[in-house]
Amino acid sequence: MFKLLRYISIFLITACLLFACNTSAPTKVKRPPLKIAFGAFVGEYPGIIAQEKGFFKAQGVDVERISNRYTQLERANFSAGKYDGLSLALGSFIILSATNPDIQSVMLIDESTGADVVVAQSQIKTVADLKGKKLGANLGGFSEVFVTEMLKTANLTSDDVNLVKLEASEIPQRLKNNSIQAGHTWEPDLSEAIKLGGHILFTSKQTPGLILDMVVFRGETIRDRPKDVRAFVRGWLQAINYWKANIKEGNAIIRKALKIPSDTISLEGVNLTDLGENQKLFQSSNPKSIYKTAKIYADFFIRSGNVTRIPELKTLFNSSFLNPPL
Repeated sequence: MFKLLRYISIFLITACLLFACNTSAPTKVKRPPLKIAFGAFVGEYPGIIAQEKGFFKAQGVDVERISNRYTQLERANFSAGKYDGLSLALGSFIILSATNPDIQSVMLIDESTGADVVVAQSQIKTVADLKGKKLGANLGGFSEVFVTEMLKTANLTSDDVNLVKLEASEIPQRLKNNSIQAGHTWEPDLSEAIKLGGHILFTSKQTPGLILDMVVFRGETIRDRPKDVRAFVRGWLQAINYWKANIKEGNAIIRKALKIPSDTISLEGVNLTDLGENQKLFQSSNPKSIYKTAKIYADFFIRSGNVTRIPELKTLFNSSFLNPPL
């Protein structure tokens, strides 16, 4: 009897061990990296620093940085769901929201305070000299609003010039071959345009608060991966603080990553918006609120026929990731 019980016990123990060996423990599913498209404007460089210094990873999120200097392709890929997020100007964000209402801006990354420029051929001495000339700008976005504001300073309108749709990177060569006489651009293309004989005619220092850049996420990503979005925001803000405190080191990281001359990397004319500035600008009661600037763009694009309808502005901005987690 005791032998039988012993055999039964051995059998049960063996069966349990075999069952345990063949039952795998629950595996933790690794989340894919957030795919974020960055442009080539200096205000977007903290994303490079955050990745190269490991700030994103330290905050708990993997990020795949996608560089694309052609904004139209960038936005098309984002709209097609190929990216989780992208950085772009406020005006361009408003345009994009007309066809992609389920997107939100989660943070401002910079204000252009002189880095955006209209560079012109040598014979164009003043804004008034642009009358009847060809002016290059990325139409249907913030660039069109910027050059329109510039024209106003000389009592001109877009009807007084010939607007040519161009990317910022195309401006230097178009000036050189005389297919335009002036155009909107920024570094590193500004330096090239000046080397080719151009000069600065107008800058965003003359349009304070107009050009704001931000990071935008798809609504699906915000709903499904809020912790990753928050980690991304923290990593980016950490990179801003690092760069401000370590200019030379930050510049070296950017130069190596982008393989661009160090003299084209400068924070002059750009205010990188930190956490405190973000929180203030996202307050609707603030006279400089992002909502007020967004309305300027929305009204312009509707009036000019670029779009017929834009979502409620309050649905396009999400400041929750700027606040401590609950």
